[in-house]
Amino acid sequence: MRITDVEVLVTCPGRNFVTLRVHTDEGVYGLGDATLNGRELAVASYLRDHVAPCLIGRNPFQIEDIWQFLYRGAYWRRGPVTMTAIGAVDTALWDIKGKALNVPVYELLGGASRTGVLVYGHASGQSAGEAVEAVGRYLDLGYKAVRVQAGVPGLAGTYGVGRGELFYEPAEAGLPAEDVWSTERYLATVPSLFERVRAEYGEEVHLLHDAHHRLTPIQAGRLGRDLEPYRLFWLEDVAPAEQQEAFRLIRGHTTTPLAVGEIFSTVHDATLLLREYLIDYLRMTVVHGGGITHLRTAAAYADVHQVRTGCHGATDLSPVAMAAALHFDLSIPNFGIQEYMRHTAETDEVFPHAYAFSGGYLHPGDAPGLGVDYRDDLAERFPYQRAYLPVSRLEDGTMSNW
Repeated sequence: MRITDVEVLVTCPGRNFVTLRVHTDEGVYGLGDATLNGRELAVASYLRDHVAPCLIGRNPFQIEDIWQFLYRGAYWRRGPVTMTAIGAVDTALWDIKGKALNVPVYELLGGASRTGVLVYGHASGQSAGEAVEAVGRYLDLGYKAVRVQAGVPGLAGTYGVGRGELFYEPAEAGLPAEDVWSTERYLATVPSLFERVRAEYGEEVHLLHDAHHRLTPIQAGRLGRDLEPYRLFWLEDVAPAEQQEAFRLIRGHTTTPLAVGEIFSTVHDATLLLREYLIDYLRMTVVHGGGITHLRTAAAYADVHQVRTGCHGATDLSPVAMAAALHFDLSIPNFGIQEYMRHTAETDEVFPHAYAFSGGYLHPGDAPGLGVDYRDDLAERFPYQRAYLPVSRLEDGTMSNW
């Protein structure tokens, strides 16, 4: 079997997705997600202009060798664009191998380590009361774990607070919106939000919260300490992780479990965090973390340090990436939880898939390969639209990460 053609497909059924389709001379093709939110066309060009020509004629079964060729051979390694492109190729090759051997991808990864993948949904509201009510709706659907976000009083908008039920897309068409942010107001409201949720729904539901990199290390330590009475499953992205050493300070001030890594490109972004036991969950993704091949390396390193996985799973990952994550989740020994933001009906129609939700768990299904396809006839109805995530400024106009 040889690779004969590589297609880069861009569509926007509610949001932009970049999909890689790799064809072989035996008629078997594989899909990979290459979506990088707000920088989609950069990855599309990287794949089309630089990676695709290097794949023609290669044996798609040589997944590890092709991964090493694309990573080591580029010289300019790592970074989100490069690793997203490599991740798309890698995922497509696993899809091809599964289809060719007539088995689901998780069987190629060592088989199932569990019967299902625990997932969490996003409950949010413009007010704390709305957020508390939203948690109940998720529990009624069978979810066992819920992320809770609420608007901050006095601010016009709060990133991470959805605008719809079950799914929302934070990126907006046009140029980036600029929101106003107040860390002080945020820190004053979050503990009382979780006090209300626990009072309403008890101790059994797993509760999660995302700070979206907005805090300094000492502020993060304070928030984690203030949330300890409410026993969170995790507190996510409390501070920018470029300086891994900063998590020593955070860890020293709280026992609330910490999760980080959805923007990591390689395991090297987390080595100190893992080696010094500074986090509890690694959030790297199949699509931005170099594919299934590299994510298995990261998970194995995390496992040695008693850290579990908790892969990013927002709407900026297509059903192709979600399926790949589920096959990965099902197979590894140190899986923790999987984020699950549902896609729009239009997205699900463009990407028909075998994975299904039941009783708080997802399963990738037993279709050969990833169990996802791509409907060209529907995708063509949704052309690319430039869109960006919002950026934040402090109340005095300062551009800041927190």
